Amino acid sequence: MKKIVVLFIVISFSSMLVAQTDFGVKGGLNITFFKVVEGDFGTNPSEEIGYYGGIFLNMELDDKLHLQPELLYIHIRDFQFLNAPIYLEYDINKDFHILVGPSLNYFFDFFSNKFKVRVDLSLAYNFSPKLDIHMKYTIGFEELSPNVLFLGLGYRL
Repeated sequence: MKKIVVLFIVISFSSMLVAQTDFGVKGGLNITFFKVVEGDFGTNPSEEIGYYGGIFLNMELDDKLHLQPELLYIHIRDFQFLNAPIYLEYDINKDFHILVGPSLNYFFDFFSNKFKVRVDLSLAYNFSPKLDIHMKYTIGFEELSPNVLFLGLGYRL
């Protein structure tokens, strides 16, 4: 967990060197898809619905390319973890964006190996310069690492 927080702080401070940086909050619902037949997930569900919330930075690298690190708290029933994706964002047009990058995850309750690196793919649409709707999918590569679909809103402060 300390590594995730330190990485987010380093990226945050480095954003001061970038010309255009936005800061915001985001949150919404998540649907977690468990890829296990056996495991201690309560009644062994195949899906669970939860919620998430957190902060993000959006740093402009050029006209169509941005770096967007996030730090999100995810809660699924009795389980919780931190998700810290580091996105490379490409602007398809001024309102529609595609984001892809690694996702650093620290699981509080799920596994004995609490730190996992996964991959995120996200789409975002701006309703206004301050408000967006986004959908992202986090892919877990290990047997006991769930895939997660996120649907939510982001607000630039």
